[in-house]
Amino acid sequence: MRDLPAAPMRPNRAGSVHDGRGATVWFTGLPASGKSTAAATLANLLEESGVRCCILDGDALRTGLCSDLDFSVSGRQENVRRVLEVALIAAQSGLVSLVSLVSPFAEGRARARARHEEQGIPFLEVWVSTPARECERRDPKGLYSRARRGELQDLTGLDDPYEIPSHPDVTIDGSTSTDASDAAKVILDELLSLWTPPPRGIVVSELALSDKGNPQG
Repeated sequence: MRDLPAAPMRPNRAGSVHDGRGATVWFTGLPASGKSTAAATLANLLEESGVRCCILDGDALRTGLCSDLDFSVSGRQENVRRVLEVALIAAQSGLVSLVSLVSPFAEGRARARARHEEQGIPFLEVWVSTPARECERRDPKGLYSRARRGELQDLTGLDDPYEIPSHPDVTIDGSTSTDASDAAKVILDELLSLWTPPPRGIVVSELALSDKGNPQG
């Protein structure tokens, strides 16, 4: 088990002081890029270290909280807005929110960061930069195959655009065979440069973690 430091209060990059609240790690990337795997691996690492966190998976949220939304531009924007507010509430309560969401538009991701900065909550954007051809080769849920057969519309990376992050806090090259735990350690190190963890406590609540649905964000 890796013990995270119970350091004294310190300012984060935004200039706010850690006061017992959590943080948000926002994973963005194409469908089948490996976002959910990266989030789950980081959750395990946090759990081993005694840090409370929750996973907010866009796939499952589309079957519940956001089930009324379509995949139009406005639908995707509202999806991101709702998820960021849930992440913010969880982080304000002391959890580390791990958001796994395609979130294809730069404007939506910028809004998520801005809302967190308004509340003094550390926000880390992680881009899982797996190329579309590799995502389609993996295609664990058959999304790309369905889209090419005309059974699925508006798939990000095939029918709809994905705006590549210009300045992500962390970039994971999802096209390599790098072990997921190594990537999680890089993300954790970056998170600890922004945020001081509480001294103790652990319950990983996998809110909306699922492997079913249409994970288009």
